[in-house]
Amino acid sequence: MAFTARRGGWAHSLLPFSSPTSKSKLTRKSRRRLPLIDFIFTNFFTIGLTISVFLFLVVVLRYGVPRPISTHFNSRASRFPKPRKPVYRKPVLTDAASSKDAVLSSSVDITTKDLYDKIEFLDVDGGPWKQGWRVTYKGNEWDAEKLKVFVVPHSHNDPGWKLTVEEYYEKQSRHILDTIVDTLSKDERRKFIWEEMSYLERWWRDASETKRESLVKLLKNGQLEIVGGGWVMNDEANSHYFAIIEQMAEGNMWLNDTIGFIPKNAWAIDPFGYSPTMAYLLRRMGFENMLIQRTHYELKKELARHKNLEYVWRQSWDSEETTDIFVHMMPFYSYDIPHTCGPEPAICCQFDFARMRGYEACPWEVNPVETNRENVQERALKLLDQYKKKSTLYRTNTLLVPLGDDFRYISIEEAEAQFRNYQLLFDYINSNPSLNAEAKFGTLEDYFQTLREEADRVNYSRPGEIGSGQLGGFPSLSGDFFTYADRQHDYWSGYYVSRPFFKAVDRVLEQTLRATEMMMALLLGNCQRSQCEKLPVGFSYKLTAARRNLALFQHHDGVTGTAKDHVVQDYGTRMHTSLQDLLIFMSKGIEVLLGIRHEKSDQNPSQFEPEQMRSKYDVQPVHKLISAREGTYNSVVFFNPLEQTREEVVMVLVNRPDVAVLSTNWTCVPSQISPELQHGKSKIFTGRHRVHWKVSVPPLGLQTYYISNGFVGCEMAKPVKLKFFSESTSITCPTPYACSKAGGDLAEIRNQHQTLTFDVKHGLLQKITFKDGSHNAVGEEIGMYSSTGGAYLFKPNGDAESIIEAGGLMVVSEGPLVQEVSSYPSTAWEEPPISHSTRIYNGENTIQQLLIEKEYHVELLGQEFNDKELVVRYKTDIDNKRIFYSDLNGFQMSQRETYDKIPLQGNYYPMPSLAFMQGSNGRRYSVHTRQSLGVASLKEGWLEIMLDRRLVRDDGRGLGQGVMDNRPLNIVFHILVESNISSIPTSVSNHLPLSPSLLSHLVGARLNYPLHAFIAKKPQELSIQPPPRSFSPLAAPLPCDLHIVNFKVPRPLKYSQEPPEDSRFVLTLQRLHWDSSYCRKGRSQCTSVADEPVNLFYMFKGLGVLHVRATSLNLLHEDSEVLGYTEQFGDVAQEGHVLISPMEIQAYKLELRPQNE
Repeated sequence: MAFTARRGGWAHSLLPFSSPTSKSKLTRKSRRRLPLIDFIFTNFFTIGLTISVFLFLVVVLRYGVPRPISTHFNSRASRFPKPRKPVYRKPVLTDAASSKDAVLSSSVDITTKDLYDKIEFLDVDGGPWKQGWRVTYKGNEWDAEKLKVFVVPHSHNDPGWKLTVEEYYEKQSRHILDTIVDTLSKDERRKFIWEEMSYLERWWRDASETKRESLVKLLKNGQLEIVGGGWVMNDEANSHYFAIIEQMAEGNMWLNDTIGFIPKNAWAIDPFGYSPTMAYLLRRMGFENMLIQRTHYELKKELARHKNLEYVWRQSWDSEETTDIFVHMMPFYSYDIPHTCGPEPAICCQFDFARMRGYEACPWEVNPVETNRENVQERALKLLDQYKKKSTLYRTNTLLVPLGDDFRYISIEEAEAQFRNYQLLFDYINSNPSLNAEAKFGTLEDYFQTLREEADRVNYSRPGEIGSGQLGGFPSLSGDFFTYADRQHDYWSGYYVSRPFFKAVDRVLEQTLRATEMMMALLLGNCQRSQCEKLPVGFSYKLTAARRNLALFQHHDGVTGTAKDHVVQDYGTRMHTSLQDLLIFMSKGIEVLLGIRHEKSDQNPSQFEPEQMRSKYDVQPVHKLISAREGTYNSVVFFNPLEQTREEVVMVLVNRPDVAVLSTNWTCVPSQISPELQHGKSKIFTGRHRVHWKVSVPPLGLQTYYISNGFVGCEMAKPVKLKFFSESTSITCPTPYACSKAGGDLAEIRNQHQTLTFDVKHGLLQKITFKDGSHNAVGEEIGMYSSTGGAYLFKPNGDAESIIEAGGLMVVSEGPLVQEVSSYPSTAWEEPPISHSTRIYNGENTIQQLLIEKEYHVELLGQEFNDKELVVRYKTDIDNKRIFYSDLNGFQMSQRETYDKIPLQGNYYPMPSLAFMQGSNGRRYSVHTRQSLGVASLKEGWLEIMLDRRLVRDDGRGLGQGVMDNRPLNIVFHILVESNISSIPTSVSNHLPLSPSLLSHLVGARLNYPLHAFIAKKPQELSIQPPPRSFSPLAAPLPCDLHIVNFKVPRPLKYSQEPPEDSRFVLTLQRLHWDSSYCRKGRSQCTSVADEPVNLFYMFKGLGVLHVRATSLNLLHEDSEVLGYTEQFGDVAQEGHVLISPMEIQAYKLELRPQNE
């Protein structure tokens, strides 16, 4: 049963139907009339309408916009609420010149940076509310506006933590959902909210038709509300914005397709800190309100003092208030019942009636008792006292009181204990008007709607407050809520790095899923017969599983690395299975797109295999070895998942050095050959060889190259020259390479842009010299913290100590395309925990020639590394004043400053993809990463990044174990040093984050979305030369600052059944904002930037684009007002012209049709 609406609820007909063709057939006898009367009768409707409009305008100007008639305290909130008031105070940014300003800025009342500057972080004991103060009230606060209390029952269900998602479902979550349906059905006054679709979808599969109907009825009558409705409640520090969009859309679309419900209130009680990226994405998905909990306790206290715990969250770049979303921040330590009814947990715990049986007793030694006639007055007044105290921390007299905890409401008995006792307490409060209070069970929708109605009636705005044009009475805020501390200077910065191996797998699955989605869209778009639909449609089940496995890992105990070992194994196995499935599908898809085989189903094996594969879930990928027999060639096909042509130096492994590389039309391609190296000093050469050459691959396209042995007329790959720097180790020179042993204290490698100087004794990068003669110290250092933290907390004992001793081995490899320094350092341990390589590239028109590639091989494996945390530091000479910029979810930058008033671990921040420092002279030092880690700038000019951590202890946050399941892993950074070409941007507030340069964006995109390579399983004889094989679907590359977030078929299972008018494809675009004080063209082959509209109708070559409709990021809304956009959003798409403001992400539904048909 499905019943949907465009806005957060159930379908209602908004407009009466009318027929444009119906005309009155009635005629009258004509009568003679005076000219004036005749004129009035003739123009009766026009005159009446004019007078009506005039009177209406007079009333509106005198009294304002009339409010809808509604009670102030509805028992059932409408699931079809009134639209937000779209008040835009400033014109929309369309001017091309202004869109390139170096700093975009919003005006707000509060920034989190200002709060950090102001707070002293003294951790003062506040008494019963330990992290606050003794809350009091006068008693007259509710005389004019009574207190309206919404108690919101909930159960926090982690999709994996101490048990796997399946174990939790079987043992707890299925019973909780059964209990909710049963107990809510008994009494219409009972309410509940549910968040995670991963569990609801599983329950729905198992549930009887009767249970399903009961759940739907509860949703329809407003007793049950789905909040958030993502597949999981995602982490906000390590998750990439692509994966956040995916997991939200997966949950929201399943919910809408299956049950017909569209959520509009978000609920995030357990992520460990919060990102404005999430607020932005929710707003662009049609969400209106959100609730958060885990923010720094000192920050909560400061906001509570000024009644600013409810605010409008605005993006730092948004000058037009289109990103505004209303936020409720919970005020206390936890989301459990002792910390939600009011400021005194010892009292609140007495109202957790589940503790009367089955759950642990209250730690404050006063336990709950059954409510009855004799004690109801005393109990109700005690509870109401807490409600009133909590209410004084907020501006309105509408109060939210969550009632739940992890995996609560597991049995009828438990649920009845809560509902029964609370109803008695509510009845007493509500029957005594002198208390000026009304309490009831509610949903988030009940709460937010009542709050908005009160804020419409009562002016809560402060003098001089900027607030928001969309909701009056509350301050506006911008910034993020990292790094979280819950008590006593315990900072949750450890989880930025815990289980880095799986943080890396997460991003590999993400980029592989994205590439597969694109390939499936291109296969179906180019197909008009049912035969060629077989392969993509047959793969639909595995594609859905891959989407859901990526979504599941975004859970705040998944990508965070904060689950038990066997749960991590479950996540890892799921991701591994999906990775294999996606790569096998892509291997088959490239055959169809290249025209090698048209009729292909999911069952047929492919001629190709992925160039990299993993043998199991917890090992690094291995490069496939090409066996280059004489007189044969091997095909290598590259897929480019980016929107610009890729000129890039690539590498494959071969079993012999005497090979040549040929292009798809059989012309020679210059290449170099070098020996493969591995971690571990005993045998650093593997006996295999690496071939490098430069490829050119069209956007979203395929290009074929051949590795041949014995092709006459082509020069073989040039062998590199090797230099060894070692005092002790003697190394055998591999054939056919020229080797030499070198001395001296310094070694250099160079390309046309930069020279890198290394300290030979320690094998570390010392400085970079540029072609203009200027240079930057880098001062690479590898260090180790001794620590007492755990999976969540970073708790260092002092500073990190350098672990590199003099006397390691360094191998320098010099070739025409790649120069490389491989360092095998000497440490106090016999088996060093790290080795690393530094590479620079030569390659005309490549982005690679401008960057430095660092690859660290990390093995924190033995017990000698217990309670150790490994870091790399770049001790540069940039005068950054300990201010640096780190990214939030790969989407936006945030300014960070190191404070002496908080401990070292509180100055660590998430680094999902980028961190940079900037000096007063405009010199910028950026480090791009392909996986999330933690970053700090603890001293002037230093950038420190944590690589791995191994901790024996549990850190007291419920996990019950340390982090000891480390795996060998490779961490890759792309380092970019840039100088500005115009003056440094000055902003109104120096707290505004700077943006990456255009070049920096391009570097990040190429690291996070690498070329996907596939190799023919069998070599072919050189006598058989196929025709040129490539695939180029775009009419032209997109502008350099326009990024395709995704291009997909959202419902591949239903593709054949859906009519083309339904627009079965989705294209999601992001306009990057870049710092124009750095080189405009990004020192790359950029042909254009997105100042001018892009026409979607002509985007593809050979494919017509039809039925374009702008849509929300969860694909469920098409009304621009619902999403915060201005009116241009939908209209632009009708013409096919897309002009996106910098920083915006916009999605379009469309249909593709081959034009040759």
